[in-house]
Amino acid sequence: MFIARIVRAVMDDLRIAGRGLRILDMCAAPGGKTTLLASLTGEDGLVVANETIRQRTAALVDNAVRWGTGNVVVTNNDPSHFQRLSGFFDVVLVDAPCSGEGMFRKNPEARAEWSTANVRLCAQRQRRILSDAWNALRPDGILIYSTCTFNRTENEENVEWMAREHGGEGIPTEAFLTNPTTTDCLSESHPPHSDSHAEDYGIVRGAIETSGRYDIPTFRFYPHRIAGEGFFAAVMRKPDAGDTARAANPKVSPQRRSVFAELPKSAPAELSRWVAEPNVMHFAQVGDSVYGYRSTTVRDVRAVAESLTAIYSGIGMGQLFHGKLRPAHSLALFGGLALDAAPQAALTLADALDYLRKNDISPELFAEGLNLVTYDGLPLGWLKRIGDRINNMYPKELRIATL
Repeated sequence: MFIARIVRAVMDDLRIAGRGLRILDMCAAPGGKTTLLASLTGEDGLVVANETIRQRTAALVDNAVRWGTGNVVVTNNDPSHFQRLSGFFDVVLVDAPCSGEGMFRKNPEARAEWSTANVRLCAQRQRRILSDAWNALRPDGILIYSTCTFNRTENEENVEWMAREHGGEGIPTEAFLTNPTTTDCLSESHPPHSDSHAEDYGIVRGAIETSGRYDIPTFRFYPHRIAGEGFFAAVMRKPDAGDTARAANPKVSPQRRSVFAELPKSAPAELSRWVAEPNVMHFAQVGDSVYGYRSTTVRDVRAVAESLTAIYSGIGMGQLFHGKLRPAHSLALFGGLALDAAPQAALTLADALDYLRKNDISPELFAEGLNLVTYDGLPLGWLKRIGDRINNMYPKELRIATL
């Protein structure tokens, strides 16, 4: 919620004419902040959600699909690989792996695994990630750094290092901290643990001095002050040094490979009938599947997908067979789906749960052929009726287990 407040406050100042915001979620899994950012940046923006651990990308893709915005690219790369997209992003979020002190209250395992050696190891890793993220950020762009830990080594000391080594500058905080219930802690006489400043929100503010016009604002959330766990955040701007041309036209390394393949000439007409606004969509073949992208983002998606290891992007439309689309589950959840592309089957709660469990359902509930299954007006997925036989197309890996 607080990250959303920061992004809302800075996004208007960061917009460049002719395109939406480009946002990088550098440490994205499982995707809570990714989906938040996808909503904030809107249809014309693009969120690149990166996760370095391949096993964790499945949950990230699943959440991007469920969100249905179609403006997310999921990547599986080491942060250093983002040097290929130097200066590409307007906003970079680094919610870094940390020692997890903010989880001590609710997670005994976090307490058992803690050590001073791990704190130092995390701080070193965080500095490497921050350096790579800084390179991917455009001049005058915004870096948001956060952890779920309390110690200064991983928090303020890393921010001080960014100011000293990379020239990170602060921004005015009034835009996203106008509520008088936020607290100030800007001097040694009012340390973060002092109860004299506890108010409704319980946010403890700090500042890291820089050589720029503004200090870098920091924010601490303590579990005894807020309804939640421990959290730290800092916001800094990358100096532009008058480099406005680079901000508008970032340096992107030459493509490593071609990702998008041309579609058959008859494909666009078939694909267009599945989306509510075909005039704003671009379709492309990726491997044996077809994907849809809003025309305003397709160039950026291509730059990312041809520079990095993209696991998922845009909207997975499905596969073409003899000129007809066999729709993917992700298309059913797309916010821009044409709801009249297939007959709708509106189910009761009991029938909807049977569908999600992949239990037997009466064929009489569905039209012959492909059906869009809905509950309470919301699409759940696809089902195909062939006479008295039902082909439940809900992904088996997502089904609700029957106890």
